[in-house]
Amino acid sequence: MNDEFYIKRTLKLASKAQGLTSPNPVVGAVIVRNGKIISEAFHIKPGTAHAEALAIEKAGNRAKGSTLYVNLEPCCHTEKRTPPCTKSIINAGIKKVVIAMSDPNAKVSGKGIMELRDAGISVKSGVLEDEAKRLNEFYTKYITSRKPFVILKIAMTLDGKIATPEGESKWITGEKARKIVHRLRSKVDAILTAIGTVKADDPLLTSRIKGGKDPKRIVIDPELDIPLEAKILRTPPETIIVTKNVNSKADYLEKAGIRLIHFKEKLDLNWLLEKLGEMEITSVLIEGGSSINSHALEDGIVDKVMFFIAPVIIGGRESFPAVGGKTYKRLNEAHRIKDISIKRIGKDILIEGYLRQSEKSNGNDADIVRNFI
Repeated sequence: MNDEFYIKRTLKLASKAQGLTSPNPVVGAVIVRNGKIISEAFHIKPGTAHAEALAIEKAGNRAKGSTLYVNLEPCCHTEKRTPPCTKSIINAGIKKVVIAMSDPNAKVSGKGIMELRDAGISVKSGVLEDEAKRLNEFYTKYITSRKPFVILKIAMTLDGKIATPEGESKWITGEKARKIVHRLRSKVDAILTAIGTVKADDPLLTSRIKGGKDPKRIVIDPELDIPLEAKILRTPPETIIVTKNVNSKADYLEKAGIRLIHFKEKLDLNWLLEKLGEMEITSVLIEGGSSINSHALEDGIVDKVMFFIAPVIIGGRESFPAVGGKTYKRLNEAHRIKDISIKRIGKDILIEGYLRQSEKSNGNDADIVRNFI
């Protein structure tokens, strides 16, 4: 039972709240005394007690002289709805704190650790740091840039098609792959799609996960062509339409509780991310067609890609490719994916990785392939 064992437990606890704590991070805490776990907890939702405070409350007087394990540096600032966790840790008489990663929030970063050490508490940081950063990648991107973390999800055939020329796309991938997508929807704050997808499929874009949550829906609809009977206009929690059209239909939709974001002439997706960040949307899943996939990559907003590849071939020059657009990248300019993970999902294959060189990637020029099942 070493430090890594207990930090793994904090990560598992924290993962239970994925999708429920935004814009806060997911955090798990474990208190150990004499080699035994005496209490554990995880942060449930914004505005409620943090994981450390909950674990300390459960432990009571037994917390004195114990070791606290937590996957994120305890908070120390007061500009929030709950008291700083560092004070609770110090007052509880905890003698040692083991942390997976420092908090990227400038109000905390390193300051929480310093406050604990100044109080005579032994602090160890960086245990399973990479795993901790991956778990809270939504939070890290948002708190450092005020823009949401963006995942581009594509379900395609072996020959790179997402639909036949007639638009048929249900279902390219199998049921197991679709279940993973539903769980992913439950973890993100919003799904971004385009009017073409709405008109073709009339999707709900819900998670369909028992105990999960449904994300907000964001529809890029420049001319405001969305049918008033579209399912996503009548399905909670919220639909946001991004349009350049201002007319009576826009007035009607706004009066009906639909939020509209207006742009002029050409939509800059980086500008849109800024607007979504102002709404405290910390993560976005792109589920659309060839055009929006292309625009997202061209505008450089994608952080992570998830390609579900089905072992089928449909062919056809007029079939829709996974990534469309009028422009292309020469090989020396192509989008490079880092830190690649490959998994078998039923009969399908999932390839995921990161577009941007940052703490999410290991920093090597060579791709890293792992987790092949």
